[in-house]
Amino acid sequence: MNRILLFFSVALLTASAIDRHKPAYALYDENGRKVNYRNMIRKISDADIFLFGELHDNPISHWLRYEIVRDLHSSRNKTLIIGAEMFEADNQLILDEYMEGVITVQRFEDEAKLWPNYGTDYKPLVHFGRENSIPLVASNIPRRYANMVFHGGFEALDKLDEKALEYIAPLPILYDPDLPGYRAMREMDTGMPDHAGANLPKAQAIKDATMAHFILENLSPGKLFIHFHGTYHSDSFEGIYWYLKQKAPDLNIVTLSTLMQDETERLREEARGRADFLIVVRETMTRTF
Repeated sequence: MNRILLFFSVALLTASAIDRHKPAYALYDENGRKVNYRNMIRKISDADIFLFGELHDNPISHWLRYEIVRDLHSSRNKTLIIGAEMFEADNQLILDEYMEGVITVQRFEDEAKLWPNYGTDYKPLVHFGRENSIPLVASNIPRRYANMVFHGGFEALDKLDEKALEYIAPLPILYDPDLPGYRAMREMDTGMPDHAGANLPKAQAIKDATMAHFILENLSPGKLFIHFHGTYHSDSFEGIYWYLKQKAPDLNIVTLSTLMQDETERLREEARGRADFLIVVRETMTRTF
């Protein structure tokens, strides 16, 4: 009898040590305090611009991005405009044609430069925008021009003609190599030639500056511009955020970043201050690619 009682006591203790609930994610503010989804939506709805930093292969990022857009749209507090790193500026015409129903989905998907995970991760959002007449801005610099900067610095863009320059932030762009994010990229041991290591943050900066440029160009009073991009483009209030503030310091901008941790019960100390809101996702979460 004693052995049976001991067995059940150990089993009970073991069961109690296992989480009853396994939340896939948790929301925090920049100070590491847990926040609820409704309060986050309320703060976003009061902003001029919302910068959503995603992990490109993270299903929670993609799901929450869709839910946020849907909830902001249904609240009717503001008319939405969506912009995305995933669409390059020279694809704006074909994107407009698709969003306005001028061309079919097949023609759009065959001819646009779409990311490999477009079908699973971005198509639902594009479809929602199309069905609800929400403008979609292709904000990123064409990758061929970012590649030119990576190999030849900003000076390489001097070779471009006026038509090509329409897809890039006005030159010369403001560039601060001492911003912590750019400095960290420059100091990474990448194994690349010295010139490539020096140009890597410049290639990042031309993307950030271009996305900020097209956000501002399409921003309208009383409307909320929601922009989606990888976390590095707005983490620590740098990147796109920094370029927006250089041009329009009075804008109300809310930022969000996504990160992965072993558990979601607390925010890592070093992640505090990364964004206004942080989505913490378990490390074991399935990746989309």
